[in-house]
Amino acid sequence: MRYKLKTATLLLALVVALDLGAIPANSALASGSPGGAAAPGTSTPATAKVHPSGIATWFGPGFYGQKTACGQTLTPGVVGLANRTLPCGTLVKVTYAAHTLTLPVLDRGPYSHIGADWDLTAGAAQALGITETVRIHTRVVGHAANTPNLGVPPTAPTAVLAGGALAG
Repeated sequence: MRYKLKTATLLLALVVALDLGAIPANSALASGSPGGAAAPGTSTPATAKVHPSGIATWFGPGFYGQKTACGQTLTPGVVGLANRTLPCGTLVKVTYAAHTLTLPVLDRGPYSHIGADWDLTAGAAQALGITETVRIHTRVVGHAANTPNLGVPPTAPTAVLAGGALAG
């Protein structure tokens, strides 16, 4: 009897701690995982209510040079996507026609009137072989720090970043 009371008290304390945010919901203790903490940058955002597939459009040329909602300057070389609810920097694994790419959320949208769930940058659409509105498969896989260079490929040539003109 005393054992059941202690267990019930411990469970109640755990539920209260989770509710008050004292223990992150994705921690090993909260998830019942056998142990260890999640690797840095791999937690799934609490607002990640994403269906495994959705309609994707793409955007680009008319927006080059403008800032995204997350603070990046859009260029042809930027690879990322827009979503209405996921936090900036959320990493989403996108699959389309045997192509798979992990993309960061860089912007809000889409705002088209066709019911699209995702809006890919032109660089992401090109890498995935997308030229029109399509159905993609998605999965939230982690989170990256939201920096001004998020989505810029690390090997991006200077000419791409300068809009086609060689710098210097």
